Amino acid sequence: MKIFKTLLFSTAFLVSGIAFSSCGSDNAAGDKQGKEYTSEYVCPMHCTDSGSTKEGTCPVCGMNYVKNEDHKADGHKH
Repeated sequence: MKIFKTLLFSTAFLVSGIAFSSCGSDNAAGDKQGKEYTSEYVCPMHCTDSGSTKEGTCPVCGMNYVKNEDHKADGHKH
């Protein structure tokens, strides 16, 4: 019975570890490289493949684009 409990606990521990390690894997490195982050105008929700050089609305969620304060025309951040 003790072996069964140990095996059950070990399995539960491994499953929970795998579940938590896969959370947020879409942007695991935290880098904001897509045009939804780098365009002159961006969606406030940063929807995938959104962003534009001019004002408009996001084709994914329909929200109005906002001016990206981090945008630099030459790509540099200094």
